[in-house]
Amino acid sequence: MKKPVILITNDDGYNAPGIKRLIALMTTIGDVIVVAPDGPRSGQSNALTVTRPIGFSPIETSPNLKIYSCTGTPTDCVKLALNDILDQKPDLLVSGINHGSNAAINVIYSGTMGATLEACGNSVPAIGFSICDHGVNADFSFFEKYILNITEQTLKNGLPHGVCLNVNAPNGALKGVRVVRQADGFWAEEFEKRRHPFGNQDYYWLTGYFHNNEPNAKDTDEWALAHGFVSIVPTKIDMTAHEHIKRIAEWDFREAE
Repeated sequence: MKKPVILITNDDGYNAPGIKRLIALMTTIGDVIVVAPDGPRSGQSNALTVTRPIGFSPIETSPNLKIYSCTGTPTDCVKLALNDILDQKPDLLVSGINHGSNAAINVIYSGTMGATLEACGNSVPAIGFSICDHGVNADFSFFEKYILNITEQTLKNGLPHGVCLNVNAPNGALKGVRVVRQADGFWAEEFEKRRHPFGNQDYYWLTGYFHNNEPNAKDTDEWALAHGFVSIVPTKIDMTAHEHIKRIAEWDFREAE
């Protein structure tokens, strides 16, 4: 059988430990093309580069692996791959392995998931993989068999149009997999005011903590991660609140005079 063509990207850069592990895993399944940023692009969501030119450079070429470094965002990487680098639509996109959780509201900030959603919007089955460890030396070994299984199941079964997978894993021994929903929560941001060491200008550093509005709900990604499970959230590209269209349409909208 012909091997599947798998596109890989991330938001930590083509040289990050997480993407290296993902490349090693995906080359056991198919022919791999990597198009990833030339450095960290965390928190970029679906950002596009519109104020300067972008480009890509080949890093490595072998029979079933090609790696390119891109000067743009994760979404730029996917657009370039689909429109210029690849000569066919890939069978799958995988993004990650991200260093840090993309559960709950983090999904809207994540460059890892931004790239995943970009592929999804172009009718390419797509998975974002993340681990709840920001460390450079994060241990991915306990997550690897789940990554392979989820990837193989996605290739076998496909995904509905407009749906991708947001997959997160906690640290340490795993109990299994839970297919769940995104938890309701928010970041309570605080900006720490600091004085620049080489001038009189103040600057601000973003800090904060995540607040889970439903800590006891057992059908969410945050609960699954807190209890040792890999969380899989089927994530829609359509952000319309369909259940509220009728109610809001009944409001008294008036023509401007």
